[in-house]
Amino acid sequence: QVQLVESGGGLVQPGGSLRLSCAASRSIFSINRMGWYRQAPGKQRELVALITTGGTTNYADSVKGRFTISRNIAKNTVYLEMNSLKPEDTAVYYCNADVVSSSTLTLSQSWGQGTQVTVSS
Repeated sequence: QVQLVESGGGLVQPGGSLRLSCAASRSIFSINRMGWYRQAPGKQRELVALITTGGTTNYADSVKGRFTISRNIAKNTVYLEMNSLKPEDTAVYYCNADVVSSSTLTLSQSWGQGTQVTVSS
C-alpha cells in the first residue's frame, strides 16, 4: 500500500516561512500529479497547490506569489515552500498524490496523515 509521509509543519510568526515535504513510498509504479491541500478548523479541505509530472503548477488564489510547490520525481517527493505566512494559513496540510500501484497497476489517490501549520504571534 502506498504511503505518503509529510514533515516540516510547526509554529511560525506572521511573515515567516516554512517548508513542507512529502515523501511517497511502498508499492509505487509511478506517480502522476502531486499536491497539497489544507483544512482549517470548521472549514472544508481546500486545494493549496498542484504539480504535474511535467512541472505544470496550479495554486489557490490565496497563496499565489507566496507559496511554491516543487517535486523531485526520482525521490517521489513533493515540497511546499511557504513564505509571508499569515494567520489565515493556519491549518492541517495534507499531501496528495495520484499513484499507480506496482502491485495492482491501477491508479488511485493517496493521502498523507497531515501536518499542522500554525501561524501566530
